[in-house]
Amino acid sequence: PSHPMPWAASAPPDLPSCLLCLCIGTSVYCDDADLEHIPLLPPETTYLYARFNRIGAIRASDFRGLKKLKRIDLSSNFISWADADAFRLLPSLQELILPENRLTALPELPRSIVRLDARLNRIPSTGLRPEAFQDLKQLQFLHLSDNQLDHIPAPLPESLRSLHLQNNNIQTMHEDTFCDSRDHSQIRRALEDIRLDGNPINLSLFPNAYFCLPRLPTGRFS
Repeated sequence: PSHPMPWAASAPPDLPSCLLCLCIGTSVYCDDADLEHIPLLPPETTYLYARFNRIGAIRASDFRGLKKLKRIDLSSNFISWADADAFRLLPSLQELILPENRLTALPELPRSIVRLDARLNRIPSTGLRPEAFQDLKQLQFLHLSDNQLDHIPAPLPESLRSLHLQNNNIQTMHEDTFCDSRDHSQIRRALEDIRLDGNPINLSLFPNAYFCLPRLPTGRFS
Protein backbone atom coordinates (compact mmCIF):
# COMPACT_ATOMS: atom_id res chain seq x y z
CA PRO A 1 0.00 0.00 0.00
CA SER A 2 1.15 3.52 -0.65
CA HIS A 3 2.08 5.49 2.42
CA PRO A 4 0.98 9.11 2.46
CA MET A 5 3.68 11.63 3.33
CA PRO A 6 1.94 14.36 5.34
CA TRP A 7 5.27 16.00 6.23
CA ALA A 8 5.77 17.09 2.64
CA ALA A 9 2.87 19.50 2.82
CA SER A 10 3.98 21.32 5.96
CA ALA A 11 7.74 20.94 5.90
CA PRO A 12 9.53 21.72 9.17
CA PRO A 13 12.08 24.56 8.85
CA ASP A 14 15.13 22.27 8.95
CA LEU A 15 13.94 20.04 6.12
CA PRO A 16 16.04 20.05 2.93
CA SER A 17 14.84 22.72 0.57
CA CYS A 18 13.75 20.31 -2.17
CA LEU A 19 10.41 19.90 -0.42
CA LEU A 20 9.92 23.66 -0.13
CA CYS A 21 11.47 24.60 -3.46
CA LEU A 22 12.07 23.12 -6.87
CA CYS A 23 15.35 21.25 -7.30
CA ILE A 24 16.45 20.56 -10.88
CA GLY A 25 19.87 18.98 -11.13
CA THR A 26 22.05 21.10 -8.85
CA SER A 27 19.90 24.23 -9.16
CA VAL A 28 17.45 25.18 -6.40
CA TYR A 29 14.51 27.47 -7.24
CA CYS A 30 12.79 29.06 -4.24
CA ASP A 31 11.27 32.14 -5.88
CA ASP A 32 8.11 33.53 -4.29
CA ALA A 33 7.90 30.75 -1.71
CA ASP A 34 7.14 32.89 1.37
CA LEU A 35 10.54 32.04 2.88
CA GLU A 36 11.74 34.01 5.90
CA HIS A 37 15.25 32.52 5.96
CA ILE A 38 17.58 30.58 3.65
CA PRO A 39 16.45 26.94 3.61
CA LEU A 40 18.80 24.04 4.22
CA LEU A 41 20.39 23.38 0.83
CA PRO A 42 21.67 20.12 -0.68
CA PRO A 43 25.49 19.98 -0.47
CA GLU A 44 25.83 19.78 -4.28
CA THR A 45 23.89 23.02 -4.93
CA THR A 46 25.50 25.23 -7.61
CA TYR A 47 22.73 27.79 -8.27
CA LEU A 48 20.25 29.21 -5.76
CA TYR A 49 17.34 31.44 -6.77
CA ALA A 50 15.34 32.72 -3.79
CA ARG A 51 13.83 35.91 -5.19
CA PHE A 52 10.64 37.62 -4.00
CA ASN A 53 10.61 36.20 -0.50
CA ARG A 54 10.63 37.69 2.99
CA ILE A 55 14.17 36.74 4.01
CA GLY A 56 15.41 39.34 6.50
CA ALA A 57 18.95 38.27 7.34
CA ILE A 58 21.73 35.99 6.12
CA ARG A 59 23.68 34.05 8.73
CA ALA A 60 27.18 32.64 8.42
CA SER A 61 25.74 29.14 8.76
CA ASP A 62 23.25 29.49 5.88
CA PHE A 63 25.74 28.50 3.16
CA ARG A 64 28.34 26.64 5.20
CA GLY A 65 30.05 23.81 3.33
CA LEU A 66 28.49 24.59 -0.06
CA LYS A 67 31.75 24.34 -1.96
CA LYS A 68 30.12 24.20 -5.41
CA LEU A 69 27.79 27.19 -5.07
CA LYS A 70 28.38 29.53 -8.04
CA ARG A 71 25.40 31.88 -8.02
CA ILE A 72 23.16 33.21 -5.26
CA ASP A 73 20.20 35.35 -6.32
CA LEU A 74 18.30 36.91 -3.42
CA SER A 75 16.67 39.79 -5.32
CA SER A 76 13.63 41.47 -3.77
CA ASN A 77 13.74 40.28 -0.18
CA PHE A 78 13.84 42.17 3.14
CA ILE A 79 17.52 41.52 3.86
CA SER A 80 18.82 44.18 6.24
CA TRP A 81 22.05 42.49 7.31
CA ALA A 82 24.37 39.64 6.42
CA ASP A 83 27.02 38.10 8.65
CA ALA A 84 30.54 39.07 7.57
CA ASP A 85 31.36 35.43 6.81
CA ALA A 86 28.10 34.56 5.07
CA PHE A 87 29.72 34.51 1.60
CA ARG A 88 33.47 34.93 2.19
CA LEU A 89 34.14 31.20 2.65
CA LEU A 90 32.39 30.03 -0.54
CA PRO A 91 35.28 29.01 -2.83
CA SER A 92 33.26 28.78 -6.08
CA LEU A 93 30.93 31.78 -5.73
CA GLN A 94 31.00 33.91 -8.90
CA GLU A 95 27.72 35.82 -8.83
CA LEU A 96 26.05 37.44 -5.83
CA ILE A 97 22.76 39.10 -6.76
CA LEU A 98 21.18 41.19 -3.98
CA PRO A 99 19.17 44.06 -5.51
CA GLU A 100 16.02 45.45 -3.91
CA ASN A 101 16.83 44.64 -0.31
CA ARG A 102 17.51 46.75 2.80
CA LEU A 103 21.23 46.27 3.26
CA THR A 104 23.19 49.05 4.96
CA ALA A 105 26.56 47.25 4.75
CA LEU A 106 28.20 44.81 2.37
CA PRO A 107 29.57 41.56 3.80
CA GLU A 108 33.02 40.33 2.85
CA LEU A 109 33.27 38.70 -0.56
CA PRO A 110 35.22 35.65 -1.71
CA ARG A 111 38.08 36.19 -4.17
CA SER A 112 36.24 34.12 -6.77
CA ILE A 113 33.50 36.74 -7.22
CA VAL A 114 32.91 37.97 -10.80
CA ARG A 115 29.60 39.83 -10.48
CA LEU A 116 28.22 41.74 -7.50
CA ASP A 117 24.81 43.34 -7.91
CA ALA A 118 23.60 45.22 -4.82
CA ARG A 119 21.49 47.88 -6.51
CA LEU A 120 18.52 49.45 -4.74
CA ASN A 121 19.69 48.97 -1.18
CA ARG A 122 20.57 51.50 1.55
CA ILE A 123 24.36 51.16 1.56
CA PRO A 124 26.37 54.26 2.55
CA SER A 125 30.11 54.52 1.90
CA THR A 126 30.69 53.66 5.57
CA GLY A 127 28.95 50.34 4.85
CA LEU A 128 31.87 49.30 2.61
CA ARG A 129 35.08 48.08 4.22
CA PRO A 130 38.19 50.10 3.27
CA GLU A 131 39.64 48.73 0.02
CA ALA A 132 36.77 46.24 -0.07
CA PHE A 133 37.25 45.39 -3.77
CA GLN A 134 41.03 45.74 -4.21
CA ASP A 135 41.90 42.04 -3.85
CA LEU A 136 38.97 40.71 -5.90
CA LYS A 137 41.05 39.93 -9.00
CA GLN A 138 38.15 38.21 -10.82
CA LEU A 139 35.59 40.99 -10.27
CA GLN A 140 34.18 42.26 -13.59
CA PHE A 141 30.76 43.71 -12.75
CA LEU A 142 30.22 45.95 -9.70
CA HIS A 143 26.72 47.38 -9.61
CA LEU A 144 25.86 49.59 -6.62
CA SER A 145 23.44 52.08 -8.16
CA ASP A 146 20.55 53.50 -6.10
CA ASN A 147 22.30 53.39 -2.74
CA GLN A 148 23.66 56.09 -0.42
CA LEU A 149 27.34 56.15 -1.39
CA ASP A 150 29.11 59.50 -1.09
CA HIS A 151 32.34 58.49 -2.81
CA ILE A 152 33.57 56.03 -5.40
CA PRO A 153 34.95 52.88 -3.76
CA ALA A 154 38.66 52.61 -4.56
CA PRO A 155 41.03 51.06 -5.36
CA LEU A 156 39.25 49.08 -8.06
CA PRO A 157 40.74 45.83 -9.40
CA GLU A 158 42.19 45.83 -12.92
CA SER A 159 39.72 43.09 -13.88
CA LEU A 160 36.71 45.44 -13.54
CA ARG A 161 34.70 45.97 -16.75
CA SER A 162 31.49 47.60 -15.52
CA LEU A 163 30.98 50.01 -12.60
CA HIS A 164 27.43 51.26 -12.02
CA LEU A 165 27.10 53.94 -9.32
CA GLN A 166 24.23 56.03 -10.67
CA ASN A 167 21.72 57.62 -8.28
CA ASN A 168 23.95 57.85 -5.24
CA ASN A 169 25.29 60.95 -3.43
CA ILE A 170 28.80 61.04 -4.93
CA GLN A 171 30.15 64.60 -4.94
CA THR A 172 33.88 64.31 -5.52
CA MET A 173 36.58 61.92 -6.67
CA HIS A 174 40.34 61.50 -6.33
CA GLU A 175 42.61 61.77 -9.38
CA ASP A 176 43.78 58.22 -8.65
CA THR A 177 40.29 56.71 -8.43
CA PHE A 178 40.50 55.11 -11.90
CA CYS A 179 44.04 55.82 -13.12
CA ASP A 180 47.48 55.94 -11.51
CA SER A 181 48.44 59.62 -11.78
CA ARG A 182 52.15 58.68 -11.56
CA ASP A 183 51.99 56.35 -14.57
CA HIS A 184 50.70 58.17 -17.64
CA SER A 185 51.34 55.17 -19.86
CA GLN A 186 48.73 53.17 -17.99
CA ILE A 187 45.77 51.88 -20.02
CA ARG A 188 42.77 50.19 -18.38
CA ARG A 189 41.30 48.45 -21.40
CA ALA A 190 38.74 46.46 -19.42
CA LEU A 191 36.90 49.29 -17.65
CA GLU A 192 34.60 50.44 -20.45
CA ASP A 193 31.34 51.07 -18.60
CA ILE A 194 31.30 53.62 -15.75
CA ARG A 195 27.96 55.16 -14.83
CA LEU A 196 27.90 58.15 -12.49
CA ASP A 197 24.72 59.85 -13.74
CA GLY A 198 22.24 60.88 -11.05
CA ASN A 199 25.01 62.00 -8.66
CA PRO A 200 25.81 65.59 -7.61
CA ILE A 201 29.39 65.26 -8.95
CA ASN A 202 30.50 67.47 -11.87
CA LEU A 203 32.85 65.20 -13.82
CA SER A 204 34.48 68.05 -15.73
CA LEU A 205 36.15 69.19 -12.48
CA PHE A 206 38.44 66.11 -12.63
CA PRO A 207 39.94 66.27 -16.15
CA ASN A 208 43.05 64.25 -15.23
CA ALA A 209 41.12 61.36 -13.70
CA TYR A 210 40.22 59.54 -16.92
CA PHE A 211 43.36 59.41 -19.07
CA CYS A 212 43.77 55.62 -18.75
CA LEU A 213 40.15 54.73 -19.56
CA PRO A 214 38.89 53.55 -22.96
CA ARG A 215 35.89 55.91 -22.61
CA LEU A 216 34.67 58.65 -20.31
CA PRO A 217 32.25 57.90 -17.48
CA THR A 218 28.58 58.64 -18.05
CA GLY A 219 27.42 61.60 -15.97
CA ARG A 220 27.29 65.38 -15.71
CA PHE A 221 30.11 67.29 -17.43
CA SER A 222 28.80 70.86 -16.97
